[in-house]
Parts: sequence; C-alpha cells; structure tokens
Amino acid sequence: MREFKRTDRVAEQLQKELAVLIQREIKDPRLGMVTVSGVEVSRDLGYADVHVTLLGEDTPEQIKENFKVLKQAAGFLRSQIAKRIKLRHVPELRFHYDESVVRGQRLSSLIQDAVASDRSRLGDESGGSEGLDERADQGTEQTGNDETASDEPGSDSRYD
Repeated sequence: MREFKRTDRVAEQLQKELAVLIQREIKDPRLGMVTVSGVEVSRDLGYADVHVTLLGEDTPEQIKENFKVLKQAAGFLRSQIAKRIKLRHVPELRFHYDESVVRGQRLSSLIQDAVASDRSRLGDESGGSEGLDERADQGTEQTGNDETASDEPGSDSRYD
C-alpha cells in the first residue's frame, strides 16, 4: 500500500514551488506578503485550490487587490510550474483566502485579554499577585511530608 496518494505529493510540490515563485518572480507592487498555507489538488489533477494568507493585509479592499494580482498571474505561475515540475498537465490554479492565521491571532489576543483581566481582578481581591504565589507555595509545603517511614524492614506499621 502506498504511503501517500499522488495528488498529495503533487499538492506538496506545488505548494513549495508556488511559495518560491510568488515571492521571487511576481514583481507587482500591489502584492503584499503572501504565504501559501496549503494546496489541494483534485483527483484528476485538473484543478489546484491554493490557500493563501496575506500578512499585514487585513482590510477587504487590500485582500481583493492581492487576489486580483494573483489571478492575473495564474497563467504565468502555471507556465513556470510546468518548467519546474514534470507533469503531463499542470492544474489550473484557483486562489482562496485562508483566514486561519488572522482568526488565530484574534483568538490569541482575546485569550490574553481574558487572562490579563482575570489577573487584575484576582490581584485586586487578594492584595496583589504575591499573595497568590505565597498561597501556592504553602499548599505544596503541606502536602510534601505526609509519610514518616524509615528504611528499616518491619518498621512499617501497615504490616503489623
């Protein structure tokens, strides 16, 4: 049994080549920092859905402008891929916006805000964060010495 399907191998190679080509070969000043986050190739290798993230470009107008440039460059990118990858038919490139990075940053900032507000609220109630640290240290000291067993055989009262 094969480890990977052919479509997966082609998709991985397309992702590598497209990342390099977009970064080095497309000289359009309207195009921002583009990252190819993934490529999915159809079973018949006719289409490749290219998932792209745009760093620092978060307004809908900027995103539209970047995708307009990418769609215009799709033919050039296909021809360059045909020269670099040995395929009988190079898939048609369809670009899609990948929101995962933006969504992840938004969630991360929400989590940080929630943690900061919890810390400030707990700090106000207990008189600062030092009180939290002291209570945590006391809890570990109390549970540290529960048994007073010696190393001598027969001294354990459980076996009497």
